[in-house]
Amino acid sequence: VFAGIRRGSHGSGTLALPGGHLEFGETWEETAIREVEEECGIMLKGGLKLIHVTNDPMPDENKHYVTLFMAACCEDDATLINAEPHKCEGWEEFSLEELKGRKESLFGPLLHMIEDMPQDVIDWLQA
Repeated sequence: VFAGIRRGSHGSGTLALPGGHLEFGETWEETAIREVEEECGIMLKGGLKLIHVTNDPMPDENKHYVTLFMAACCEDDATLINAEPHKCEGWEEFSLEELKGRKESLFGPLLHMIEDMPQDVIDWLQA
């Protein structure tokens, strides 16, 4: 899993996955492909899969999101870059277990995913 420290937005200073808002008319898959390319400079392979949905009220920021988590693989020769340094301190690779061990530093939606994801999805991701 690629994650980085958010900058300049709500959740600043917390660890989050690449992501962003749907553009008008985009599918969830198209959004995931575009956001990962824009933020990390890598292309995702086909076979994207919706793995979890979280309900994320953020009263301190007067925001409320429903967050869709998509899983995919990147091309074998992908080179991870920080294409938006004003939004992220840099990307690192983490296992789900490593993220579970950093709960206090996770962006709210990622924390909710880690806490709520069914074991069968976790097993599938780690296979």
